[in-house]
Amino acid sequence: MAFPVKTFANRGDKMKKLIMAIAAGLVLLSNIAIAKEKSINELQERCNKNHASDCGTLGARYYSGSGIEKNLSKAAEYFNKACDGGDATGCFILGLMYSYGEGVKQDKFKAANLFRKACDVGNAYGCSGLGHSYDKGEGVKQDKFKAVELYTKACDGGDATGCFNLAAKYAQGEGVKQDKFKAAELCTKACDGGEAKGCFNLGVMYSQGEGVKQDRFKAAELYTKACDGGYVTGCFSLGLMYSQGEGVKQDKFKAAELYTKACDGGDAKGCFSLGLMYLKGEGVRQNEKIALELFGKACDLKEQKGCEVYAMLKPIVGR
Repeated sequence: MAFPVKTFANRGDKMKKLIMAIAAGLVLLSNIAIAKEKSINELQERCNKNHASDCGTLGARYYSGSGIEKNLSKAAEYFNKACDGGDATGCFILGLMYSYGEGVKQDKFKAANLFRKACDVGNAYGCSGLGHSYDKGEGVKQDKFKAVELYTKACDGGDATGCFNLAAKYAQGEGVKQDKFKAAELCTKACDGGEAKGCFNLGVMYSQGEGVKQDRFKAAELYTKACDGGYVTGCFSLGLMYSQGEGVKQDKFKAAELYTKACDGGDAKGCFSLGLMYLKGEGVRQNEKIALELFGKACDLKEQKGCEVYAMLKPIVGR
């Protein structure tokens, strides 16, 4: 059986940005919690005396606008001071800012160097960021083998995103010999570490019997975890299971609820499936106008079936 590439959470540029933003957010939240014990003036004084961690905390305050007006340029300035002072977290977040042009001019080469600086002193997020750079050939020459090496280092260092990315490499056989069992093991580690997409991918593997013994009940459990963790494709997949009664007791009302959550989060298939339920009156009160709106939204989100059904229904329902 071929690995379900189309349903396996991908690692494209949009996903990369989301992954890195989540990682940065976790770091920032930690810094902000500490920062509450110190005033802005105190942080500035300590930063000027070369207390690198306080420079990083001040950068986090400016980045988030916590207790001070948000200023990304100022955030970059203080993260730079933190990095120069040996604070690996400051290097990592500054690398993110250069990668996406936030508060600084976008510079993928600078981003890769900052990720490297963080990784070299044991920062798992930095290794993950540098792994992405090698994976995509951004700021460095593309090297899938080097990406695998860095994702491994990140995963071993406790970064669930690194485990997720490494799992995808083993699943697809990129930069490493394909190994579905290893992919499942790494997805488990990512999921246990709070990476919702890891839970989803593991759910796909249990659903398809790839790298693990097929278990629809386990798949439903993992899709639930992914959905609860904010990964809306997990909500769609769980909704499909409730609609069909696979791994769970069939429940059209629950399916509609999950499709709604998926659609609200921007999942095209969730919008399309919810449109079908409104069209048929399954799990919701039949409403062709709402169905038409949902097919239109699915179409806007690049779901071809949504476009086709919208075009077919518009002359009838839109009158």
